[in-house]
Amino acid sequence: QVHLVESGGGSVQAGGSLRLSCAASGYSYYSGCLAWFRQAPGKEREGVAYIHTSGGNTNYADSVKGRFTISHDNAKNTVYLQMDSLKPEDTAKYYCAEGSAHPWQCTIGLTDFSTWGQGTQVTVSS
Repeated sequence: QVHLVESGGGSVQAGGSLRLSCAASGYSYYSGCLAWFRQAPGKEREGVAYIHTSGGNTNYADSVKGRFTISHDNAKNTVYLQMDSLKPEDTAKYYCAEGSAHPWQCTIGLTDFSTWGQGTQVTVSS
């Protein structure tokens, strides 16, 4: 059974940076689509960054494009989200996800992930 654990959240001032990590266990090698989502209070959960581990293709929500970078380390079974130039509107709980039945559609809008982490809180103050 795959298990995901996020870390790296915290509080930062606007313009600052954070790096989120999502460590996966339950498999020796992962091939497919991995994603980061976020959910702010009173808002729907939204996908912000996607990566396909075969080829490394990435996709980002317009709201984070140019500021966030998703990456994956196969050897460590870990997916990262580097967040730079953070804004107060980036405040949310961030989740990693895997296990989509449609990994070839690894882009914004794909939501059918079977495994989710517990989330890590990111708070950006102005």
